[in-house]
Amino acid sequence: MTSALALIGWIALCYAAAAAGAVFTTGNWYAVLNKPTWSPPGWLFGPVWTLLYTMMGVSAWMVWGQGRGAAPERGAGRGRGDASPLRVFLIQLALNAIWTPLFFGARQIGFAFIEIIVLWCAILATIIAFRRVSTTAAWLLVPYLLWVTFASVLNGALWWMNR
Repeated sequence: MTSALALIGWIALCYAAAAAGAVFTTGNWYAVLNKPTWSPPGWLFGPVWTLLYTMMGVSAWMVWGQGRGAAPERGAGRGRGDASPLRVFLIQLALNAIWTPLFFGARQIGFAFIEIIVLWCAILATIIAFRRVSTTAAWLLVPYLLWVTFASVLNGALWWMNR
């Protein structure tokens, strides 16, 4: 029961990061920006982020479970009881939560571009830290890194096209 509640808690924490920025996505500001032709339709972002936040929560839960004394996955390195991978995860989650208010709320596309590059680095650091504990948990974050890679390029293009 504790493990199921923890799973729900980790997923809820990831959704809370999304919800913190959701209030800034209202309005028509983004719709009127000049966008590259390869910019995805607006309706795609919600489903993609829902899946990514769920995978992030499951990944963190797996690492949390290893820290509670579960045997490490076969092939995974040492790391049981080491809270530092979860600290790195929480830092990247905070950076994730900051991007939306910076981009949509403050409309600071250039600063948001710098911030998303820092976020990308934090996600990579999280994957590396999680890999020491659980290869599966690390792999669950790879789609997130790929999406943020794409989002970084899009953010940079939006900054360039709308400066």
